[in-house]
Amino acid sequence: MAGTVDNYNQKKEAEHIVKDISGVKATIDDIKVNLFFSSIRNDKDIASSVIKALEEKWGVPNHRLKVTVEDGWVTLEGILHWNFQRKTADNVIRYMRGVKGVIDKIVIEAEIKNQLEKEIVEKALKRSWIMDIDNIKVRVDGKTIFLSGIVSSLFHKEEAERIAWHTAGVWQVENEFL
Repeated sequence: MAGTVDNYNQKKEAEHIVKDISGVKATIDDIKVNLFFSSIRNDKDIASSVIKALEEKWGVPNHRLKVTVEDGWVTLEGILHWNFQRKTADNVIRYMRGVKGVIDKIVIEAEIKNQLEKEIVEKALKRSWIMDIDNIKVRVDGKTIFLSGIVSSLFHKEEAERIAWHTAGVWQVENEFL
């Protein structure tokens, strides 16, 4: 994918559309965000807006995140307990004026200390009507879920990963699909 868009959200939408095309196995993202003059903001203003927006989102424990902004690129660092918190933070930021992109350095460390069970992940994947579970292999090692096999599109690859991330106690998902 290549080209220029007006904001970070348009970049993410273009990525989503391409990944949803059946048969697409990989993408190279060369989309540039070229802000209109009216959308350009200084890094300090962007950082203040990001911090305020994260404070207003009850699902994201913003006290656990460090926000830095350089040339319109927002970097998030810290430890969160759930992947949905990471996704929520990204979704809050993606619509902000002046943001060119997000660099996600967030680590997930679930509060739940129980051992993950392979069967729980496999059952969750089977419940999804769009997943072809016959071609998906699941392996669990400690707090990490490994997904492998063959899927028909990047969308299916990301959907399997999203489902795995919703497993209680997971700290990491390794997506090894072909």
